[in-house]
Amino acid sequence: MLLLVPLAIASPAWAEEPLRALHVEDQKPHPVPETKPAEIKASMARGVAFLLQDQNRDGSFGNAARSKDMNSLTPVPEGHLALRAATTALCVQALWETSDHSPEAMAAIDRAEQWMRKNLPLLRRSDTEVLYNNWAHYYAIQALVTMYLAKPNEPDRQKWIRELIAGQIHMLEKYEAVDGGWGYYDFTFHTEQPAALTTSFMSGATLVALNQAQQIGVEVPRKMVDRAIASILRQQKGDLSYLYGEYLRWRPMHPVNQPEGSLGRTQCCNLALRLWGDPRMTDDIFVTCLDRLFAHYIWLDMGRKRPIPHESYFAVAAYFFYFGYYYAALCIEMLPPEQRAPQQQQLAYRLIERQEKSGCWWDYPMFNYQEQYGTAFALMSLARCLPERPASLSPVLTVIAAKDAPAAEAKK
Repeated sequence: MLLLVPLAIASPAWAEEPLRALHVEDQKPHPVPETKPAEIKASMARGVAFLLQDQNRDGSFGNAARSKDMNSLTPVPEGHLALRAATTALCVQALWETSDHSPEAMAAIDRAEQWMRKNLPLLRRSDTEVLYNNWAHYYAIQALVTMYLAKPNEPDRQKWIRELIAGQIHMLEKYEAVDGGWGYYDFTFHTEQPAALTTSFMSGATLVALNQAQQIGVEVPRKMVDRAIASILRQQKGDLSYLYGEYLRWRPMHPVNQPEGSLGRTQCCNLALRLWGDPRMTDDIFVTCLDRLFAHYIWLDMGRKRPIPHESYFAVAAYFFYFGYYYAALCIEMLPPEQRAPQQQQLAYRLIERQEKSGCWWDYPMFNYQEQYGTAFALMSLARCLPERPASLSPVLTVIAAKDAPAAEAKK
C-alpha cells in the first residue's frame, strides 16, 4: 500500500510566509441527497464493466475513431500514441484500484500492462508544436507505481516497472519547459528543450505522479521539481485560483483565471504543493477550496461535453470536469477522516448523476478516448467516496493524510 504523503524538504522562501493575503470566500455548497455506499459500488461496477468490454484487442484503451476535425492538433502517429498511452495508463490504474480482480478483470489488466511495457518506451514529442506525450509520461508513472505495488513478491516484474518509471521521468526532464514545469503546446520557438506554454495543472499533476514515484524509491531530480513548484507559485493568485498557464500572467483577470474558471485546476495545484512540502496548504485551505468547487460546480458542469475548448462561461474547457473531480477526490482523502464525509457526499452525488447509460463517463469529445479516460477518472474518484473502502476496492493505492508533516518540518 502506497502512502501518498508530503515529503520532508527544507523550507524554501515561499514556504516561510503564511497565506495571509488570501481572500477566499466562505461559501458552503447546498446539501445533496445522500448517496449510500451500495449505490457507489453499483455505479463503480457498471463503470468497470464498461472498461472491460471496451478494451482494444491489443490491450490498450481508446483509439482515433470519431475524428471529425481534430486531426490538425494531433500529429500522426506520435500524437495518438501519446493519447492512447495516457488513456491506457489511467484505465490500468482504475482497474487495479476498483475492479473485483475477477479472472476477466485480471486478464484485461495483464493485456494492458503488456501493451504499456511495449509502447511506453516509444513515446516522443508529437512534433515541434504538440507535446501530448507529457500527459502520457506522468499518467504512466502513476499507473506503473500502482502496478509495482500490486504484486510486491515479484522482483523481476518490479525491476522492469522501475526501469519504465525511470524512463518516463527522463522524458519529463527532456520535455520540461525552459522556465520550469510542463505544457502540451509550444507555439513559439520550437526549440529542442520546449519553450512550452507551461500550464499550472499539467505541472501540478506531474508533481503528484513524481511524488508517488519517489515514495517507492525511484530517483526524482530535485531541481526539476523545484522549477515546477516555482512555476505553479508564479501562477497562484491571492484567492487560491491558478492561472491557466504562465503565458496569461499579464491577464490575471481573464475569465479562465478567475476562481470559477480555475475550479478544475485548484485542487490539483493545491495537492501538488502540499505533497512537496508547502506548509501553507493546510486542511482548512483544502476544505475551503473544495467547498468552492461544490458550491460553484455549475460552471464546470456548463462546460461539460462542449466540443470547442473554452467556449463555456469563464472559458471553462470540458476536459477539466473529471480531471478536476479526480484531484478533488485526492484532496478529500488527505483530510482527517472526520472531515471527509460532507465532501465525499458532494462528489459521489455529482459523479453518479452524470454516469451514462452505457456505464461510462465522458466530458469532452476527443476522438475515442474520452469515454475511457472519463470512466477511469470517475471510478478512482468514486472509490475515494466510500466511507470505508474494502480491500477489494483499493488493494494498491491509498492516499493517507499526514496533516502535521509540513508544519512539523517547518518547525525544525
